[in-house]
Amino acid sequence: MKTQAVFFDLDGTLIDTAPDMGGALNTLLTAHGRQPVSETLYRSQVSHGAIALLKLGFPELDPKTQMTDLRLEFLQTYERDIACDSKLFDDIEPLLTALEDRNLPWGIITNKPEYLTLKLLADMKLTERCCSIVGADTTTHAKPHPAPMLLACRQTGVDPSRCLYVGDAQRDIHAGNAVGMKSLVASWGYISDQHDDPDSWQADAILDSPMHVLDHVE
Repeated sequence: MKTQAVFFDLDGTLIDTAPDMGGALNTLLTAHGRQPVSETLYRSQVSHGAIALLKLGFPELDPKTQMTDLRLEFLQTYERDIACDSKLFDDIEPLLTALEDRNLPWGIITNKPEYLTLKLLADMKLTERCCSIVGADTTTHAKPHPAPMLLACRQTGVDPSRCLYVGDAQRDIHAGNAVGMKSLVASWGYISDQHDDPDSWQADAILDSPMHVLDHVE
């Protein structure tokens, strides 16, 4: 069946946000008298959100009971410089242009909070190009729950079976599979060689580069 829409995860798939998210973490650590963490370490956790990053610098704290204030402080720090050093991954812009040239709508389904997602996309002048933008709190459940996927499809007016979803985390693939989307792994993203096994995620394909999305459009 012909593809009618392509959806992307945000952090680690469409945009390399690690420099700004890692920078916010290290700013916070310095403010609390702690040592910064290396880029290699924080890049592997960016796709997993604020709590995963905070655990790198505050491993002794319980994420459920002791990180509420730290998470808020981190998000406020990150929001101030959200698009300072973040950029599209290589070949993403040509891919988006190619989709638009084919009149294929594309959108975002992410576990980033909606207000940060909207700010980042606006700062990078991508908002008007998206057919749908769904954040972690846009629906009552975040990925891997199917609710965000189904909302994006309703907003775009397409059936999930006619959609592609591209992501760099296991929850992305599980969410896509749950609604019958064709699911593709973005190997250029924040995949950890030590902790992730994309071959076991049951994706339709593991992509070497963004332009290979076009191989799966039809």
